Amino acid sequence: MNEISQARIIQQATEFVRSELENESSGHDWYHIYRVTQSAKTIAIEEGADLFVCELAALLHDIADAKLNISEEVGLARVNAWLEQHEVPTKASHHVMQIISTMSYKGGGKPPMATLEGMVVQDADRLDAIGAMGIARVFAFSGAKGRKFHDPSQQPRNGMSEEEYRNGDDTAINHFYEKLLKLKDLMNTNYGRTLALDRHQFMLDYLDRFYAEWDGTK
Repeated sequence: MNEISQARIIQQATEFVRSELENESSGHDWYHIYRVTQSAKTIAIEEGADLFVCELAALLHDIADAKLNISEEVGLARVNAWLEQHEVPTKASHHVMQIISTMSYKGGGKPPMATLEGMVVQDADRLDAIGAMGIARVFAFSGAKGRKFHDPSQQPRNGMSEEEYRNGDDTAINHFYEKLLKLKDLMNTNYGRTLALDRHQFMLDYLDRFYAEWDGTK
């Protein structure tokens, strides 16, 4: 596939995903996709990964998300149908599907990504869950789900199953401990880890300030 054909598919994917997700309000909107795609492109170049596969998988990854579909299977079928309809070459299509079907956090219990491109896209998605963007998104998601942003009597959960992670009762602040602060050590690529370090520290600084203001000491 030549560069012109790849660019056409990327443009079509961009238009499709934007139309699907631009009004989504739980933190998985079009701009989340935009940021993940930009980060994936940056990491792919640094790590020498296939840029087309990384960009296409990053664009389409949340179309299959179980939070936005009746089930993950339904979401994956939608992505696969789109790839077939737009005549994405079989090798690239299978690679994109493999990435999207295995990259979700789901409590952190999944095996490592099988390819460099998968590692790149997963790192890019995880980067958007930490740092300043991660803080904004966790409060947006908690608000969308009607969850408290903090309750000192409610402790973070450990050793959760996927179902408990998806459906359990938590707070925005507890989600830092249940997921966000764990992501730095789960990054796959060298460049992804470098980017994660600064974002991780930003969250720690934010939590220090949050507790100080909660207790009225600042």
